[in-house]
Amino acid sequence: MTDQWMLRGVEFNNCNCDWGCPCQFNAPSTHGFCEALSAGHIEEGYFNDTCLDGLNWAMLLHWPGEIAAGNGKQQTIIDSHANEAQREALRKILHGESTSPGATHFFVFNSTMSEVFDPLSAPIDLTIDVDARKAEVNILDVVESTGNPILNKHNGEPHHARINLPNGFEFTVAEVGTGTSTAKGSLALQLSDTHAHFNILHMNQDGVIRS
Repeated sequence: MTDQWMLRGVEFNNCNCDWGCPCQFNAPSTHGFCEALSAGHIEEGYFNDTCLDGLNWAMLLHWPGEIAAGNGKQQTIIDSHANEAQREALRKILHGESTSPGATHFFVFNSTMSEVFDPLSAPIDLTIDVDARKAEVNILDVVESTGNPILNKHNGEPHHARINLPNGFEFTVAEVGTGTSTAKGSLALQLSDTHAHFNILHMNQDGVIRS
């Protein structure tokens, strides 16, 4: 592998599991299958000599059983502001190519796919505030998604919980919240008040950067 790349930015994920997502703890998923929306903003990034600063991306994912059992489907959506070189660079990263085996969640997810749809190019309206546990993702005619803090049912105040994975392949620390997402097209999703997490995404071809 000769390609060198790096992404630093923020990421939002909404899946169909209950809050906390047992998959994060090597436990079976809540419902015995997995479907999810993942989206991110690149504050700073590159792929070899191609700059990726400022670009957004999203992925739709579905597995009929547990992720490790495979047979998944994947649809990647790349910011329409990306030029041809940037689109191909992001495609390679998001599909787990040019990556050390098993080093990132992009690689792991893609390795479990039986069907990978051609990437879409679309305007991605995206805001992610990790500390506030807030996110909005809007992709015209494809995705509408929101993330919010979990509210304490006793006092109505935001509930603050984190997942800490010192050896995680996606993040070290993620803020936990709740998400609602609708997706149409090659992969349809309908999630309502299910698990969401918000995290700093900082990685390269060899995995998460923890400095």
